[in-house]
Amino acid sequence: MTVGSWELPQRFVMAPLTRNRSPETVPTELNATYYAQRAGAGLIISEGTQPSAVGQGYLATPGLHSPEQVAGWRRTAEAVHAEGGRIVVQLMHVGRVAHPDNKGGLETVAPSAIAAPGEMVTATGRVPHPEPRALGTDEVPGIVEEFVQAARNAVEAGVDGVEVHSANGYLLHQFLSPVSNTRTDGYGGSPECRARLTVEVTRAVAEAIGAERVGIRISPAHNIQGVLEEDAADTRATYEALVDGIADLGLAYLSILADPSAELTQDLRGRFGGPVVLNSGFSEQTTFEEVEKLLADDLADLVAVGRPFLANPDLAERWRRGAALNEPDPATFYGGGAEGYTDYPTLAGS
Repeated sequence: MTVGSWELPQRFVMAPLTRNRSPETVPTELNATYYAQRAGAGLIISEGTQPSAVGQGYLATPGLHSPEQVAGWRRTAEAVHAEGGRIVVQLMHVGRVAHPDNKGGLETVAPSAIAAPGEMVTATGRVPHPEPRALGTDEVPGIVEEFVQAARNAVEAGVDGVEVHSANGYLLHQFLSPVSNTRTDGYGGSPECRARLTVEVTRAVAEAIGAERVGIRISPAHNIQGVLEEDAADTRATYEALVDGIADLGLAYLSILADPSAELTQDLRGRFGGPVVLNSGFSEQTTFEEVEKLLADDLADLVAVGRPFLANPDLAERWRRGAALNEPDPATFYGGGAEGYTDYPTLAGS
């Protein structure tokens, strides 16, 4: 399938998966090996990558705002390309889902001074999320510029594009929800105003590096990390404003994490008018049969697959042959080294 400027060999792609294996926030040779092993995905959407130091939430996640990080991503891009794959970097500013201990004491910012529920894992244990500082109206253009510069850095590093992360309870999603965004300026209040930052970021990134290199992820009514969207009419109005605000760009894709058959999901797909990647959720591993059914029922153009790619670097080949899959080990999902990361066997190596 043609997606943006890429010819993909199949209609399922590797979903973004945080692995916490980039010490000092710089992608390493180990990261390059991991992604190169999974080049058969056709399109890899990388783990969430902070566009600025302030935007970091979790330990050992990569960034795209320093020369060292650009060099690390260049190593990864070259490794993936050498294996015939394509990789886009997901740009993820976490907003209030953060703690100063994980980012050198830097403050946490968000649309409003409302702490995220729950706790953040730090090097010394779990601690509550602090109350963030509400961004001033005059600071919001700086957030847009952080995403733009990170996208430019991605192109400099040789990756194939970026995904703007406006989902899963992180900064851009925090602006979308009337619960996490209680602003009264031009970035809060009405659905159109709450959607404004995501629209501005996406349009600016597309202008900077070309719309054909840009995807965007949304998760309507995901109701995660305290980012609640429980009013159906308000949620519809917000996401219709968002998608209508970017539909003319000709982006590479829109990725939606939601019930594929929900009326809103399919409405947004129609409004977008381009390739839509569906991710049916976190509760169950995506199977080959589910991928086939989503495509056969015309509920998606592509399907994002997560956990099966963790344990099966050659997932596409295994599904092609109907071969058995390795089972992922949850104990090695986050942090650590090669174990549970680059040591899962392939069909060729078994």
